[in-house]
This record gives sequence, C-alpha cells and structure tokens, in this order.
Amino acid sequence: MYLWSHPFSSEGGDLVDAVVPFMGESITDGTLAKFLKGPGDRVELDEPIAQIETDKVTIDVASPEAGVIKELVAKEGETVEPGTKIAVISKSGEGVAHVAPSEKIPEKAAPKPPSAEKAKEDKPQPKVETVSEKPKAPSPPPPKRTATEPQLPPKERERRVPMTRLRKRVATRLKDSQNTFAMLTTFNEVDMTNLMKLRSEYKDAFLEKHGVKLGLMSGFVKAAVSGLQNQPIINAVIDGDDIIYRDYIDISIAVGTSKGLVVPVIRNADKMNFADIEKEINTLAKKANDGSISIDEMAGGSFTISNGGVYGSLLSTPIINPPQSAILGMHSIVQRPMVVGGNVVPRPMMYIALTYDHRLIDGREAVFFLRRIKDVVEEPRRLLLDI
Repeated sequence: MYLWSHPFSSEGGDLVDAVVPFMGESITDGTLAKFLKGPGDRVELDEPIAQIETDKVTIDVASPEAGVIKELVAKEGETVEPGTKIAVISKSGEGVAHVAPSEKIPEKAAPKPPSAEKAKEDKPQPKVETVSEKPKAPSPPPPKRTATEPQLPPKERERRVPMTRLRKRVATRLKDSQNTFAMLTTFNEVDMTNLMKLRSEYKDAFLEKHGVKLGLMSGFVKAAVSGLQNQPIINAVIDGDDIIYRDYIDISIAVGTSKGLVVPVIRNADKMNFADIEKEINTLAKKANDGSISIDEMAGGSFTISNGGVYGSLLSTPIINPPQSAILGMHSIVQRPMVVGGNVVPRPMMYIALTYDHRLIDGREAVFFLRRIKDVVEEPRRLLLDI
C-alpha cells in the first residue's frame, strides 16, 4: 500500500473532506476497495481511513485532520479519481452519530409500519387472495432454470468474486505479452556447489559486516549483469521499426504476494556489489509483502529474474514482462547424480530457463547469455577476474 498525503477541501470551519490522493502519473482512477473507518470513528492526522486499489498498487487515503468521521460519501466498489471526496470529517466531533446512520433509520421506520398495517387490516382478504394466486406464477420459473442449468451441485458450491484491479492488470499484461512477442525458451542446468559453498563460508562474516544475509539471488543478479554486458541485445527492446539499446541495467525481481504478482526494480544493478544487491532485495521484498511498495519502485526495468524455486518449481517457461525482451527463470535446487572427473557424484543442481523475444534475439545470443549465467554461478571467481 502506498501512503500519500493530499490537500483537502473544507466545507466549513469544523468540517473537512477526505479526498482521493494523487495516485501516480500513469494511474487515472482506482477502485474504492474498503473503508478502514466508519461514521463515528475517531481518526488521527494522516491515519488511513480507506484503501484504493489501482492497476499496480494499493493506496491509502489518509485523514487530513484529527477528528471524528461524520459521514462516508462514496461507496465501496466505486471507481474514484484523484480529488474525489469519499468522507467528511468533523474536527470537533460535535453532531456526529457514533452509530452508522443506516442502522438508525430502520429503527425509526420500524414503529411506523404498525399504524400502516392497522389501516391495511381492513382489507386483508383480497390481498391474501392475490398473494395465494401469485405463488402459482413463480412456480414455472424454477423448471426453466433447471432446464437451462442442469448441473445443480456445481452451482451450489461455486463462489463469484470480482477480480482485483492488480489481478486484472497482470492478466492483461501477460496476455498482451503472449500476443505481441515471438517467445522462445532455452534451458540449461547449473551446478550450485561453489555458490552454495561461498555462501556457507562467508555468511556469518557477511551478516556481521553488512547487516543482511548473503543469499543466492545476489549471485544470479551479478551473473545476469555479466550476461547482459556480454550480450547487450538481451537488454534491448523493439520500438516500432527501431531497436532501443539501453546503456543501463535495471533488474526487475518478480515477487509473489497475497494480492498478486509485483515486480520491484533494482536500479543500476551493474554498479552494485553483493551487499548492495542483498540490501535492496531485502528492502523491496518487505515493501512488496506488506503492501507499502510504490509505483516508482516498480516502474521500468530492462530485464527480469523470476525465482520459482522458492515455491518448489522444478522447471517452467516464464513469460516476458513487457516492455522487456527476456526473462530468466530460476528453479528449485535438487541433488542429482552428475559425472565429475569420471566419477558419478551427487550435486546440487538447478534448471534455469531464458524466455526471449525471438523477433529481436537470435538463438545464438540467447544460448550464449544462458551459458554465461551458468559459468558465473558455477565459478563466482570469474567476476573478480572479469573472465
């Protein structure tokens, strides 16, 4: 969730409006997902009172003043734009009911029906006769429903839930990717022995000095940077009849959250060391999981790494993240028998996959890139010697 303070308009000296904040240059509207506060609730300055779902992030609507919510103007599920008023807040709290108005109205309306019913008691018989005739009319519809929908058990066990805007956006982008790119996937396997040994030997010293754990992802990011520098076409993109070569390397890391897939970006990864990468991954992952990641932190990116291995995936064909041209898929580490020096020994092996846009990238470049990933991960000392 992305917290943004927004100027508010005032209806008077005591009342202020809570309005939808600016949500980003590329976002024009959102869906009012839910209210976190109701009429009569006390709120503090900048306290979230509602959540707005957009195509990319969930945004909090903060209270512009400390006070009590007088009324909720908008409804959950509505499409709202920046500046739309969703609630009125009383700074003093005077004249604010501490129970939702919708609960009080029926209580006041309840005593009125008896008098109306007494007036209607004089003519009950004709109305009862009409009511008795009406059930005969609705009896035909049920068979029609069973005729058109013969499978009754599935209907009783189904639930219909609207898609979130984030899920809609992910679905659209992935389908557009399939429709636009000529996607082809090439595979290889990596012996993780040396990288895992490096982490095991230096993890304590690394944590003590840098305050963050040494993981495997930083090794793959550094390997991807080396591969992109050796094969610049992997870092390029087609734009109309032109090819745009990027002189920077921004690595997107796909992160699965409870609300959907988000892809935060590690900026200028080619200028970062292992510690810088691990710190940035740790920070972005925490923001992604607690919903505080911003749109700017997910914008851009020239190449994506997706680690399905954390969920136990053995092999997959990842889908390109537009407008990029390639994506690297990591998978689970499995002990497999391998021939080393003429002997069969158990080795921790990982399958890696590169899906690329074949309109721009030839198989030669793709295979060379994936081989570079394999070489660097299997022998991290190559990075020190630049070989």
